[in-house]
Amino acid sequence: MKMIAFKKSAFSLVELTIIVVTLGVLATFAVPRFMTLAEKTKASEAFTYLTQIENAQGRYNAEHGKYAKKTKELDVKLDKPEFFDVTSPSSSDWDTNWEMTLTRNGASSGYARYTVVFDQDGYKCSASTIPSDLVPNL
Repeated sequence: MKMIAFKKSAFSLVELTIIVVTLGVLATFAVPRFMTLAEKTKASEAFTYLTQIENAQGRYNAEHGKYAKKTKELDVKLDKPEFFDVTSPSSSDWDTNWEMTLTRNGASSGYARYTVVFDQDGYKCSASTIPSDLVPNL
């Protein structure tokens, strides 16, 4: 009777360890980048919302000679942002200026709570606390 030899092939413990370590190193670089991208997408919600408010305030000012004190007075209907708390517009002189702030709510992928501030001139970098790497290209 003739015996058939089977060749056994499998990964050794060393090979498996190398693969696991390699995947861990790759994940170390990929996960933070992904989290930043996800947060940047959420931050863009604030910029989109406030840009629409800025445009509506401009139209309101052209028609009424002053800025709207409440967003309900504007000709744009916006849903409340999902990831931000919204304040009402504020001003020291409604004839010449306004300002509005959105504050990040909930978990923010390793970032602290931050704010995005717009006024009659657009994004107000000096008053905003959003990290610069999250600001979309304006």
